[in-house]
Amino acid sequence: MNDTASFGYRDVDASEKQGMVRAVFSNVASKYDLMNDAMSAGAHRLWKDQFVGRVKPRKDEAILDMAGGTGDIAFRLAKHGAAITVADINPEMLAVGVERAKKKGLEGLIWSEQNAEELSFKDRSFDAYTIAFGIRNVTRIDEALREAHRVLKFGGRFFCLEFSTTTWPGFSDIYDVYSHRLVPKLGKLLANDEESYRYLIESIRRFPPMPEFERMIREAGFAQTKVEPILGGLVAIHSGWKV
Repeated sequence: MNDTASFGYRDVDASEKQGMVRAVFSNVASKYDLMNDAMSAGAHRLWKDQFVGRVKPRKDEAILDMAGGTGDIAFRLAKHGAAITVADINPEMLAVGVERAKKKGLEGLIWSEQNAEELSFKDRSFDAYTIAFGIRNVTRIDEALREAHRVLKFGGRFFCLEFSTTTWPGFSDIYDVYSHRLVPKLGKLLANDEESYRYLIESIRRFPPMPEFERMIREAGFAQTKVEPILGGLVAIHSGWKV
């Protein structure tokens, strides 16, 4: 049986997905934050604030922000005095983050090109691992979760912010129409890239439902797992501990 992975609504050879996703984010890197504002009407900022509030970053602790390219989560974490390593598989996204950090006058962040499935960091290197709107783009999510567990210290925290499937009656239908019909058009208008944003929406639909993803987190070795739905599960904060 061929080893396949989802790329939007298509199933592709697993060996090809990483390159295809990398091309998507290379295309959208310069407009990524603008499009986040347009697609969510700015709500992504509130979701990220809530997410970082759950992480409770502490002074001088080491946090790995995976898929953190443009720095949105890292900048919030750094305000609390934590030592942040921003990792992303896409160098164009990292370049945007580095430039944003310079403009903000933020120093001391470490920027590292990394594959979530094969991190170069040593075992038990970090106090916390965060990933926001990135894990659904990973080819082998189970391997990325095991790597997150490996690089965390005992007592370390795992936090993931990701789109899911809202359970609110009626709202899910409205969101489906908006996301499938309007978001790609916004991508064309603001970023001149309709197909990349079509993929991003389709990737949300292929991501495991909240209970299934929580199970995957437990199977990776995490304990005390928890899911916090936002807007009925349109977005969810997943967490777990390494014990």
